[in-house]
Amino acid sequence: MKQSRVTIRYAKALLQLSVEQNSLEDAYNDMMFIDSLCSECKDFSILLKSPIVKTDHKLRIFDEIFASKISKVSMMFVSIITTKKRESFLAEIAKSFISLYKEHNNIETATVTTAIPLTETLKNEVLAFIKADSNNKVELTEVVDKNIIGGAIIRMGDKQLDTSVANEISELRQMFNKNLYLQDF
Repeated sequence: MKQSRVTIRYAKALLQLSVEQNSLEDAYNDMMFIDSLCSECKDFSILLKSPIVKTDHKLRIFDEIFASKISKVSMMFVSIITTKKRESFLAEIAKSFISLYKEHNNIETATVTTAIPLTETLKNEVLAFIKADSNNKVELTEVVDKNIIGGAIIRMGDKQLDTSVANEISELRQMFNKNLYLQDF
């Protein structure tokens, strides 16, 4: 995820304001809501980026959408962003805020890719394995990908553990493709 200076600055400002107002959890939930809204609703994303819709009209629309769904601090933040004509960055600001919140609370995100969905016992074993490597809290994201055939791929930060069958087949293919024949002169 590419983050620009603008999105990080606004996300940091919201984080600091939320900490000062003792509403960090509310702001996190609000940004999760905005992030999901931006990713699920294409019309809303188009509205954010539209230069045709005037600022005061966007403020009224945001007030209708968010009035009962997000906290007062987050609503004021969205209003300020819109007034400054930065609403096109709102989705990226929400993503930046979520990552800053996780960093602030020592939460790491791990992604587990498997061929079939994980059972609860297997999920707990994977969490225990990941927590043994890290002192932070771990948030587990599951991805089901039939192309790995079997096994699992665990990604956390810049580390990856690939025990998939597809990876093993690829390594075997590379090993067999090496020319082990040495020609005697």
